[in-house]
Amino acid sequence: MPGLVAVTGAEGFIGSHLVETLVRRGHRVRAMVQYTSFASWGWLDRLDAEVMAQVEVHPGDIRDPACVLALADGATVLYHLAALIAIPYSYQAPRSYLDTNVTGTLNVLEAVRTAQTPRLVHTSTSETYGSARTVPIAEDHPLQAQSPYAATKVAADKLVESYHLSYGLPAVTLRPFNTFGPRQSARAVIPTIISQLAAGATRITLGSLAPTRDFTYVTDTAEAFVALGTAPASAVVAEVFNAGTGTEVSIGRLATDIMRLMGAHASITEDPQRLRPKDSEVVRLVCDAGKLRARTGWRPRTDREEGLRHTIEWFQDPANRAGYRPALYHR
Repeated sequence: MPGLVAVTGAEGFIGSHLVETLVRRGHRVRAMVQYTSFASWGWLDRLDAEVMAQVEVHPGDIRDPACVLALADGATVLYHLAALIAIPYSYQAPRSYLDTNVTGTLNVLEAVRTAQTPRLVHTSTSETYGSARTVPIAEDHPLQAQSPYAATKVAADKLVESYHLSYGLPAVTLRPFNTFGPRQSARAVIPTIISQLAAGATRITLGSLAPTRDFTYVTDTAEAFVALGTAPASAVVAEVFNAGTGTEVSIGRLATDIMRLMGAHASITEDPQRLRPKDSEVVRLVCDAGKLRARTGWRPRTDREEGLRHTIEWFQDPANRAGYRPALYHR
């Protein structure tokens, strides 16, 4: 039966969509948002009132153990999404990624252990695999951290694994490939392309055009979280699951597809400051989500072109673009 669930990172791109999905499934949601003096709840501020009526917002910080323990108390599932995620910024501020992604996850694990939360769904990332050695990438693919961000996520994943093996903590890890959709920040490639074109740019600047990625629409990623939070424990606990479509597209081809869908024409320039260090670039990511499909029945329902159309429509509303700075490189 639906009950009270907790979400860290609830104010973010994927987190806000997960909150919506959980509420529409009948859950009450206790949502942790990072405290700021602006009293902002991030994207939760933009959700429908009937959704927010079922959401209890907890401003706090996962780096503070007391905040996380208060969040976990009485929850039937804790979905842990809070993290620093921008890869380029991790080159500049690696310690902050360690504090948030590793120490923050340790605090979540201790809170779940103390509160005896029946299930933790932890968020990993396909970046932990590094450049594909074999494709599609299944969960037994070797891990290779090619950025400080990826290294902190590998560390967090291994902490989760260790807490299950050491304490029997009922955790499951979801490893989404590249998620996209409305509300995504401009540090990601699809909003970068769309926001530049929507602002009338005749030349768009990107990083490397050659790498390929497996893009999953955000509502499908949210459904993957719910699938792992509600599946029988015997089917999922203590395991890692990929979520992706199994299809890949190069960044250059993605840009031309978006231009076609927007009816726009622009040249594409590789901006040197947007390039990762040579050995840090993850060249190819394509997902094998067969294990998640077999254990839970999950599958993506929105293909890339349909998802791009939804995302473009959202960004074409000037009210939604407020706060985006298309000409600025967002690390």
